[in-house]
Amino acid sequence: MGALDGLKVLDFSTLLPGPFATLMLADMGAEVLKVSSKGKADIVIDYPPFIEGTEISVNQAWLGRNKKTISLNLKEPQSVEIIKKLIMEYDILMEQFRPGVMEKLGLGYETLKAVNPRLIYCSLTGYGQTGPLKMRAGHDINYLARSGNMAQAGRKSTGPVLTNMQVADVAVGSMNSVIGILAAVYYRNNTGRGQWVDVSMYDGLIPFNSMDGAAFLATGKEPEREGERLNGGCMYDFYETKDGRYLSVGCLEPQFWQNFCLCIGRAEYIEGTVWPENIREVKEDIKQIIKEKTLQEWEGIFEGKDVCAEPVLNLEEALIKDEQLKERQMVVEVEVPLSKGKKVRQLGTAVKLSECPIEYGYGGYPIGYHTVEVMRKLGFTPEQIETMNKKGIFR
Repeated sequence: MGALDGLKVLDFSTLLPGPFATLMLADMGAEVLKVSSKGKADIVIDYPPFIEGTEISVNQAWLGRNKKTISLNLKEPQSVEIIKKLIMEYDILMEQFRPGVMEKLGLGYETLKAVNPRLIYCSLTGYGQTGPLKMRAGHDINYLARSGNMAQAGRKSTGPVLTNMQVADVAVGSMNSVIGILAAVYYRNNTGRGQWVDVSMYDGLIPFNSMDGAAFLATGKEPEREGERLNGGCMYDFYETKDGRYLSVGCLEPQFWQNFCLCIGRAEYIEGTVWPENIREVKEDIKQIIKEKTLQEWEGIFEGKDVCAEPVLNLEEALIKDEQLKERQMVVEVEVPLSKGKKVRQLGTAVKLSECPIEYGYGGYPIGYHTVEVMRKLGFTPEQIETMNKKGIFR
């Protein structure tokens, strides 16, 4: 029995944030039914590479893990009626359209709430359901830019830098959707009432300004790029090694800083702390010291010394070779449906539960694979299903 066994989720989301949120729910035992349209492109699941011998992309196999999938043309009135039948059973709904789109389709919160008052309806958007920016298009980089985080990130000489991580999508959009949905489930268990969960990726990035944001609100002082404790203003930083690799140094606390200084042969820097008055001079010296040895040599020097210094690993080193991730089962092997037993390695789910561990049942199916099965469970006859198919309901 999974932790979320008994929860049933109807997932209308696309791209990365919503599908990753429902992936976490599915991995923890929720029954997720993905509603897609075969005729609508999705730049995430359509993105190569594809698993050899199949028409399934690696993203589709990953984000569709442990989910079933149906295809519906939501512009058809009969599709709307099908959804109204489904939410009597799948009483948690996840959608990622711009505000107003679901209402135009006849699937807005108030409409579906009237059908099932227990409905938990999660809307994930860039800027939320209210405010002057609610209809604005955006991607991760845009939300990061507007949130204030990028004004203090990067280097003075180059400005903000891209990290190839979807911070707003995953760390904010996906996670806050899961939190919001589960909070609403708890409330429903206590009251019997569902509710609308409004998640904005832009909103969620505001607390990421964290300590500097809190300080600014209290003092009005803007943080400076490479001028603060965690953005390069002290020794907390990345350093290039002799072989062109990089080392992360995070020894903020006195005991870690002391150990680091002793390891690099600079005991005289201990008293000045990780943020000395002559920061530029000391930091330049440390840059040169780190560059005198290879990354492997530094790993050997720091081994067992408790200095908060770690190598910048590539994906092969992190996902395949790292013993910590192997122990934590953060890369898993999952069978690809309709592939004659072919298996693919995937990113695991990070939540560890002692009583009900994550089960990685199967990879994502082709879009619409379970349509007929679901229609039959709703009571439609084979003849009715064939008629709907000819009318384009399942496009």
